[in-house]
Amino acid sequence: MHDYFQKHRLLLAPMAGVSDEAFRTLCREQGADLTYTEMVSAKGLSYANEKTRHLLNLAAGEEQVAVQLFGHEPDTMAAQAAWIEQEMGESLAYLDINMGCPARKIVSKGDGSALMKDPALAARIVRSVADAVEHPVTVKFRRGWAMGDESAPEFARRMEDAGAAAVAVHGRFAEQLYRGSADWGVIARVREAVSVAVVGNGDVRSGSDAVAMLERTGCNAVMIARAAEGNPWLFAQAKAALAGRAEPAMPSVDERIAMARRHARLLSEREGKNIVRMRKHAMWYLAGLPGAAAARGKINACVTVEDFDSVFDELVERAHHAS
Repeated sequence: MHDYFQKHRLLLAPMAGVSDEAFRTLCREQGADLTYTEMVSAKGLSYANEKTRHLLNLAAGEEQVAVQLFGHEPDTMAAQAAWIEQEMGESLAYLDINMGCPARKIVSKGDGSALMKDPALAARIVRSVADAVEHPVTVKFRRGWAMGDESAPEFARRMEDAGAAAVAVHGRFAEQLYRGSADWGVIARVREAVSVAVVGNGDVRSGSDAVAMLERTGCNAVMIARAAEGNPWLFAQAKAALAGRAEPAMPSVDERIAMARRHARLLSEREGKNIVRMRKHAMWYLAGLPGAAAARGKINACVTVEDFDSVFDELVERAHHAS
């Protein structure tokens, strides 16, 4: 997959409750080379759960998407991976196995980064899935489980031996959650440990960060996660920096609110009138704007596009008065 990541160097990470089709559309327009679905429960799929199946929908204009599965039962993971491949065909870029999510409700069931505590089971899952599908299988994990106990390079080797075609490494320990800083050094150490492609992840907040991660770690691609929330422009900045061009200016207040409006409309097109899930996106877009803190209560009462528009109208007016 080394060649693949020469063309797909900027990836939008899979984020539960965030990486829906609307957000993926905006990030792709700004320059993301490939996006991932929200993480999909293999168990949920095995129950033919419509709440889970809709996560596999492509965004408008999206030719391919990577699908991230989570679970800890090799047979269930393999069966659902095969079903996804059959359902999606050419629109599936590759299958990624989540071994990095540190959320308590995920790890308490033995899923996500809990698998870093059981490398033998993790390897069995990768082998089972790789044997069940023709598409490449990749694995995303963290620096290690316990604070100070870096296991990622050895873990990466085991995943490669089990059939992983690429690995993505987040530079924090699972026990850190999202606190502190990501250690990019571990990405370089994983790069040295394996011969498959390596994707770096953690604390890429600007175009220059993306360039620095590639240069310092030797990774093949950069995955951007939380820094893109409310800021799809980050991909345009990274694209420019990677091409050696000046990064575009940060968006104006009007541009930020216009993007938030568009996001709300895209969500409504897919989900109908009730777009409660837009509330957190709206707060991310508006963070730091005049009146944003005061608008929080109103945003948390918004349900429809019209509700959000009226709050956005007030904020635009306030911003223009302030200037």
